[in-house]
Amino acid sequence: MNTAIQTNSAGSASAKQGAGEYLTFTLGNEQYGIDILKVQEIRGYDPVTKIANMPSFIKGVVNLRGKIVPIVDLRIKFDLGEVVYDQFTVVIIINLNGRIAGIVVDGVSDVRQLYEEHLRDMPTMVTRIDTAYIVGLATFEQEMLILVDIEKLMTSPEMELMDQASD
Repeated sequence: MNTAIQTNSAGSASAKQGAGEYLTFTLGNEQYGIDILKVQEIRGYDPVTKIANMPSFIKGVVNLRGKIVPIVDLRIKFDLGEVVYDQFTVVIIINLNGRIAGIVVDGVSDVRQLYEEHLRDMPTMVTRIDTAYIVGLATFEQEMLILVDIEKLMTSPEMELMDQASD
């Protein structure tokens, strides 16, 4: 399974190199996917300890079996409207080369095996979501998934603040 993301000559990520298994989840009315190999576990949403002077998308931290884990709300990060936490809200705990973080999503759908024929590059357009973190789109059975490069998102400059929250 090749899950490496490569860039084309223009420097943007190429979805064709992203074939593999993806955990799918919802944010608002849209379906998203992240590389299943980055997922450590899925938990219900629990209250977090807020940290002063953090951006609004960093909800705070939780104690996960003795490790302090920063929690990022993707709906706030992607500016997708009002955030409502309910019984379907979950936290996906991700492990990025030993760095643990949690991402809050509206719900988890399933794990999908995506092949090259499902994958499309992200079209050039103006959107409210920063497409720098979008690998591409996957289409199958009248559904469309937005594939997120979770490692690129979580290691972006604004997320360096997240490291401060977990120190």
